[in-house]
Amino acid sequence: MSHFSTVKTELRDRGALLEALSDLGHDPREGELSVRGYRGQSELAQVAISQSNGADIGFRFNASQGRYELVTDLDLWKQQVPVERFLAQLTQRYALRTVLSASLDEGFQVSEQANQADGSIELVVTRWS
Repeated sequence: MSHFSTVKTELRDRGALLEALSDLGHDPREGELSVRGYRGQSELAQVAISQSNGADIGFRFNASQGRYELVTDLDLWKQQVPVERFLAQLTQRYALRTVLSASLDEGFQVSEQANQADGSIELVVTRWS
């Protein structure tokens, strides 16, 4: 019986996902990866980060849904925050990276970026015509 759990996300862009993971201090790997879990069990994923206990957190692309799913052995979760908080932090950084990329594509420049006391991020972009 597999110990792996799959958690649906709204993460669709691999580049933004990789950047968001890096923003949170992780060193993401990409490719066809084997995500390690309990007693040598594994699942395939396209993005993964290692944990200090030898287990991995993976992100597998679900083509029918068009988005990545978090796949990991929750019994071996060794992050500083619970999985729900981890996903909230990741989703926030992912959204920031997505907005920054779209803004640059449209000719905007970031003029201000500030982390607020409530945990939100204030972003001001400008464009000269």
